[in-house]
Amino acid sequence: MAADKTQVLAVQILTGIGGRGNISRLENCMTRVRIEVFDELLLNIPELKKLDGVKGYVKQGAQHQLIVGPGAAAKVLDAMQSLLENAADTSLNRPLIDPKDQAASNKALAKAKYSAPMSGALRQLANVFIPLIPAFIASGLITGIINLLKRPDIAGGLALDYPNVLALLGVFGGAVFAIMNILVGVNAARVFGGSQAMGGVMAGILSSPQLAQITLFGEVLQPGRGGVIAVLLVVALMCWIEKRLRQWLPESVELILNPLLTTLITATLAIIILQPLGGVISDAIAQGVNLAIDQGGLLVGALLAGTFLPLVLSGLHQGLVPIHVELIQSHGANPLLPILAMAGVGQVGAAFAVLLKTRNARLKKVIKGALPVGILGIGEPLIFGVTLPLGRPFIAACLGGAVGGALICYWKVATVITFGISGLPLALTIISGKVMLYLTGVLITMVAGFIFTWMMGFNDPEE
Repeated sequence: MAADKTQVLAVQILTGIGGRGNISRLENCMTRVRIEVFDELLLNIPELKKLDGVKGYVKQGAQHQLIVGPGAAAKVLDAMQSLLENAADTSLNRPLIDPKDQAASNKALAKAKYSAPMSGALRQLANVFIPLIPAFIASGLITGIINLLKRPDIAGGLALDYPNVLALLGVFGGAVFAIMNILVGVNAARVFGGSQAMGGVMAGILSSPQLAQITLFGEVLQPGRGGVIAVLLVVALMCWIEKRLRQWLPESVELILNPLLTTLITATLAIIILQPLGGVISDAIAQGVNLAIDQGGLLVGALLAGTFLPLVLSGLHQGLVPIHVELIQSHGANPLLPILAMAGVGQVGAAFAVLLKTRNARLKKVIKGALPVGILGIGEPLIFGVTLPLGRPFIAACLGGAVGGALICYWKVATVITFGISGLPLALTIISGKVMLYLTGVLITMVAGFIFTWMMGFNDPEE
């Protein structure tokens, strides 16, 4: 997105959300600008959806999310923050619309809400892992490169000639997993409202190699047992204890006693109760998912991929993030992600069908802009800008995804990455011997999404 267009879009978004005085929180993820406001009546949602550069709109809880695409989200946010810091433009202090005119729109949005009751809590859980996405992506791609370099039919004798190079790449690709629990502990403390350094300390205690030298209640302690599940449980308790002690302790000694007591109390309960509990939960999740995929075959794959996008709409998909991480930590491979990736691939096939059938010039423009990133695994512009508003194409895309998910599950395709990549780029991280099967699944899913959409049709929107 060009700098001038980014600046224009930033101004338009600020005025459309009611001016700088209406912003209570402003942030971004990979594809969305996320905004929370003080007064919902000052929002002009219909106009925001029409802005050139906005590919879709989602509301989750109190958060309004404008989909502007990968890379563009960070640039738009930077431009908005720069505008907010410079108070010269007073037009940004007032909304563009009469609040009375927005009442009908707010009522319609309330009826159209998709969020489930638990979506807010699960979004908090996902926020622990979202900052780690760049590290996961780098790790997965480096691992994929290593797999390619080890193949004689692709790289010849490079692996034998330069073993140290591959060894270094292995260190680069595995580094995120060496400190995974620490990173999760720090982020969890931030999300749960505690001291981030203390969150890292709690994770460090759970992962300490010295635990293996200690026997408690007749059992040798296991460093890292329970993985990120145990870390989340322990850090949540730590934040609760830290907040309570801050209320109860006198101010004169709170700075000294709070971290001491928080560490002693939390760490003791962690070792005795929460880490073993986290281990049980972690094992149950990893074994349960693998068992379901191994034994369920076509049916389980179809259900997982076919229902994933409705989970995205409700916000419940965020609860899957720790499961992806646990699968990698426990087994070194993630069979769930390639199955779920087919849901987005089905959207691509559906969008191609809509592109060929629609006569709406604006819709064609949206699809042409969203298809490239959709193929690369960023499906939100297609979902919220094309298939979901049209209705039947969204259902058709889910059916296409179900076809692909069934095949990917049946073929036992897995990836070495937790999450963060989808679509064609995910092929670089697929385990050895399954890459062609994954690409075949992608092609079949696109075709299925296209056929289902063509057969089901849609009401072509008027210009």
